[in-house]
Formats: sequence, structure tokens, C-alpha cells
Amino acid sequence: MTFSIAGRCPRTGMFGIAITTSSICVASRCAWARAGVGAVLTQNFTDPRLGIRGLDLLATGRSAAETVHALVRENQHAAYRQLAAIDRRGKTSYFSGEKTLGTHAGAEGEQCVAVGNLLSDPEIPREMVRAFSADPDRHLAHRLLRALERGVAAGGEISPLHSAGLLVVHDQPWPLVDLRADWQEDPVRALRDLWARYEPQIKTFLLWALSPGEAPPFQPEEKLEA
Repeated sequence: MTFSIAGRCPRTGMFGIAITTSSICVASRCAWARAGVGAVLTQNFTDPRLGIRGLDLLATGRSAAETVHALVRENQHAAYRQLAAIDRRGKTSYFSGEKTLGTHAGAEGEQCVAVGNLLSDPEIPREMVRAFSADPDRHLAHRLLRALERGVAAGGEISPLHSAGLLVVHDQPWPLVDLRADWQEDPVRALRDLWARYEPQIKTFLLWALSPGEAPPFQPEEKLEA
């Protein structure tokens, strides 16, 4: 049903997630991140409460491993869950319950963790970790997207993909990036197109919130064709 990656940029302190699946609205249910705290993935038979609970545990100073172990221990349906977390030090952990669907796997790398289920190949998470690690000086959102694209190129999920999401948090309590492509034929490509349009405007949107007097004049975007 899903493959994803969570990562941290040690240079900026950003946390982020890139995720895709064959069902609708994956990012609204599975991707959770909090500035200065970490990121949590909850997938397979998704329970969004685990994302919220995981972030709360990370906020107390628990490590990624301690957080994942606590989530598994506390949840009566842990056998159905696939989880991953990254903490403020960039340490990672993941878990796949015995009822995780199809071919499933996970891989940990430097400041990142990737997991997936119903995969066409168990090496896909490892390929995603390699892609994430290949260009550490680029924006975290780009690195996460590259990892997701590598997962698709390596075979992806056995079912057609229909939704994808990209979530990045930084210094503010709201997301720096929160892009979603829902119920599309090629959601990962659509997500890349959204990022290309969104990246040049990030600074402007932050200025609107924090210092509107310093923001450039408003320029309406070109009208989209119907």
C-alpha cells in the first residue's frame, strides 16, 4: 500500500517526510513531523493517533527507538502497523508488524529511515536511503523527493500509485512545506512539479507571516488553463 522516507538535515535542523501509496490522501493520515522534535510515519493499516503520540514521545526527549518501542507496546493492534521515526539527533528506528501486507521492508541510513509494504522488491527502502544520502547539500525537500522517485524507479508498490505527499518542518510551528498530490495517475511526478512551483515562493510566504512589511509586492500567479 505505501512506501515512504523520513529524514533530517543536520545543517538546517529540518525534518521531513516523502510518501506515496495506491490509496487516496496518504499524507493526511501517515506523515507527521514537528519542528525541533522529529518525524513519525504510521502506515499499512494506518492509525493517525500513532503519529501524534509518537511526536509527543519524541518531544519528551525519547529516542526514535524508544518511541517506536513505546508505540508498539501501547497499541493493541501493533501486528497491523508499520512505523518509523527519526529523532532530534537524527537517530532512527522502524517496525513492521506480522500482519504488514505483502513484501515489506525497511532501511536506515545517515539521518534517514525508509519503509514500505506491498513492495515489488524488498530492496526499495535501501535504494531510497542511497538516493537521500547522495546529495546532502541540497534542500531537504529535494532529497526526500529524490528518494521517493528512486523508490518508484526501483519498482515501487505492486499496485498503481494514486497519492503522494511532501512534508517539511523547520523553525516555525507550522510546516515549511506541505504539498500533496491526491488521486492522480502519476502522483510522485505531480509532487515534483508542485515543489518546482513552490520552492521559489517559500521565503515570500515566511515573510508574509513574520515580517510582511519586508515582503515583495503580491504577484498573482498565472491563470491555470482549465
